[in-house]
This record gives sequence, structure tokens and C-alpha cells, in this order.
Amino acid sequence: MRRLEDGRGRLRAGTALIVALACASACGGGPAVPAGVSREEVPVPAKAPPKAPEKLDVYAHDRPGMLSPAVAGLPSRVYVPNSESDTVSVIDPRTYRVISRFRVHGRPQHVVPSWDLRTLWVNNNDGNTLTPIDPRTGRPGRPVPVDDPYNLYFTPDGRTALVMAERNNRLDFRDPHTMRLRHSLPMPCRGINHGDFTADETVFLASCEFSGQLVAVDTTTRRILAVVDLAHPRAPHTEQAQHAVPHEHAQAGGHAATGGHVTAGGRASMPQDVKLSPDGTTFYVADMARNGVWLVGAKDFRVKRFVRTGAGAHGLYVSRDSRLLYVSNRGEGTVSVVSFARRRPIATWRIPGGGSPDMGGLSADGRRLWLSGRYDGVVYVFDTGDGRLIRKIPVGAGPHGLAVYPQPGRYSLGHTGIFR
Repeated sequence: MRRLEDGRGRLRAGTALIVALACASACGGGPAVPAGVSREEVPVPAKAPPKAPEKLDVYAHDRPGMLSPAVAGLPSRVYVPNSESDTVSVIDPRTYRVISRFRVHGRPQHVVPSWDLRTLWVNNNDGNTLTPIDPRTGRPGRPVPVDDPYNLYFTPDGRTALVMAERNNRLDFRDPHTMRLRHSLPMPCRGINHGDFTADETVFLASCEFSGQLVAVDTTTRRILAVVDLAHPRAPHTEQAQHAVPHEHAQAGGHAATGGHVTAGGRASMPQDVKLSPDGTTFYVADMARNGVWLVGAKDFRVKRFVRTGAGAHGLYVSRDSRLLYVSNRGEGTVSVVSFARRRPIATWRIPGGGSPDMGGLSADGRRLWLSGRYDGVVYVFDTGDGRLIRKIPVGAGPHGLAVYPQPGRYSLGHTGIFR
């Protein structure tokens, strides 16, 4: 009987231990010690590991298949503005054939999806108009008078259209539907043309190609925050940071007042396309004269470094998985594939016989990269899996900022397709 009683005693003690631990867990305090059990025998519950913060990806809504209900049922098309022949070519991406062509007036530069994804706007730079396209039919509507529309963007809240009036050195704030002018902001730099927004969607960083500068604009207050001068006395590929030039200094004695390109180390800079990194920390800026991309801090606008890609670096496109940046090198007929993780090129795609890849965009599934051939009257189609050029499609003269449409995303920030 002694052994049985001992067994029952151990059973009772074990039961008490379990109840005490359960109570301690439920009540949130430390484990109580039952009578007859030493504290050393009570196991201490392991703390749950801290939850890792979610990694930011500003392109998280641009994945294949993530099409907005606003574009449901739209036919997939590629719209190509031919700057030198004043036409827009419409391509069926399944057959790689031009299925229609229509005339516009005055050097069409880019085809831009509207913020609400319901309209495509052709930027007729010299014609001083925007031509709307209905993406359901692919047909143009009545042109809207707009002064000097080289390029077009939209604030992230969809309340304002931003017209890059390049030759007039202005950023024009307009109604995003009627395009009525609300405000003109003179630029302290020359040749404003491309841009992108910070991750918190408060600041617009734009490139000024004719003065070799970048300008940061608060689009809510319509105030210039800083001017970044890409001139530097040392080699551009060093890691040394460069300060943003305060706006007042740029107006008083900066390069914006001197005319001509800003030189750095004896060479000019001509910043072109701008794209924010997926983690929101860095702007990548293509420099056509420097033959590569600048990396600029998205918080302090300091230049971090320069990465060489190829001659005439021009357009920037983020892969659908947010891992890669495709850089079109217009001057040498190549596309550089830059790893965001490594911050350097990991592959180069070459156009057999050379070419002039310029602006464009990715297919909705991310398997094709479409780029205009600026000086060759063609459109290039690359396989993003292996980098092969799979098609050259003849279009009009001087094809420029083509738009692949529709694409994934909740809304458009403009250009040939910057989606969030």
C-alpha cells in the first residue's frame, strides 16, 4: 500500500503543478509553486520571439494578377507615341502586330495612365495638348489644351495632376480630370522631365536634365525642399555622400542660374528617369551622360554612390517581384539588370546589331519588357527570363514613352506606368 500511496501522492503533486502553471499562464503572472514542490522543479515558460516588423515594399500591389477592378475586362495593348511622325501606334501584345494607328498633333512624348486608371493621356509636347485615349476601345478623344506637357504625373491622393513643363522650367499643378491649371511652380533648375514619390508619398523627386540636378518638391505645400547638384569634384563612383543644395543657394548662385549642363569631374550629367527602391530608402536616377545610375537617399537627398550600367542610361523599370531594376542604355543598345540587394548590375541584355532602347514598361505578368527604339523606328520586346530579344516591331518615327496597359496596381502616379 505504501507504493500505491506514494504514487497517488506524486500524481496529486503533478496535477497541482499543471493547474498552477495553467493558472499562471492565464493570469499573466509568474508560475506559482504548489505545496511540496521546490521552485527549481517548476519549468519557466519560454517567451515568444518578438514579431519581426513587416518589410516595406512600395511595389507590393504590382504583382502579376493584381489588376484593379477599374481595369477589369480591358484588352491588353501597347500604346506607342511616335514623336517624329505625330502618331500613336497600338500593338496587340499577343500577336506582336500593330492593329491601329491614329494621328495626334505636335510631338507626342509619353502615354500616361491616369491616377484612376480609366484614361490614357498622350503628351503632345509641341502641340500643347493632351489627347485622351479610352483604353476600352483604344480610340482617342478630343485633345485638351495644356501648355508644354512633356511628361505627366499624379499626386498619390489623386487630387492633382503634375505637368512637367520642360521647356518652360515649370511644374504645373492641374485638375486631374479637366486639366485646368491651378498653380505654376517655377523650377530652380533646367529641363524638369521625370520623377517619383517617397514611400510616405509626401515628396516628389524630379530630374532636371539640362542643369544636371534633382529637385525635391512638397506637392501639398507646393514648396521646393532641396536641389541636389550632381556635380562632384571626385570620381562619381566613390561612396562619399554629397549634400543636397538648399533651394535658396541654388537660386542665388547655383548652377541653375548659369545655364548649360552641370559638369562633374569634367563631364556633364543629364539625369533622366527616377525610380524609388522597393524598400523606400533610395531613389535610383538614370544619368544619360554619365552612363549609369545615381543612388540618392530618400530621406536626406544625399547622393550615396554611382553605379555604371551602360552608355546613355535612360529608363528604369522594377521587376514584378521587386528584386530587380531594368535599366535601358539607349546609347549602346543594351539593358542592364541591377540587383536591388547587391546594388550593382548582375546581367546585361544586348540587342543583336545594336539599337536605341528608351522608355516603356513591363507586361502585366512581368515576363516581357517592352521598350521603344528611339532612333530606329521600332519597339523591342525582351524575355525577362533569359534576356533574349524576341521581337522588333516596326512603328512610326521617333518612338518614345510607350505604355503597356493595363498593368497591376491600385492607382497610377504617372509617366509610362508607375503604380502603387
